Amino acid sequence: MKESKASENTLYDLAELFKYFGDSTRIRILYALFEGELCVNDIAEKLSMTPSAVSHQLKFLKTGKLITSRRDGKSIYYSLADDHVHSIINLGIEHVCE
Repeated sequence: MKESKASENTLYDLAELFKYFGDSTRIRILYALFEGELCVNDIAEKLSMTPSAVSHQLKFLKTGKLITSRRDGKSIYYSLADDHVHSIINLGIEHVCE
């Protein structure tokens, strides 16, 4: 891949993106969503957290456009926003495991 010069705005946006990955709870939530979409209660159970704590982090992740949601009746299901999010986490795991 050919390197290009990124603008100051692009580098700022990149730094903002990485802030979303700077919390182990958010990383655990994103990793839980690798398997597919889950509702708040499923994520909370899987991670031994309260639904309230999970909801707070999901709101933050949604603001960062790292996850999406869909409503099915009264339930809301969350999933990774796209393959980029999956790739970023996979690359990070590869890097720390070297």
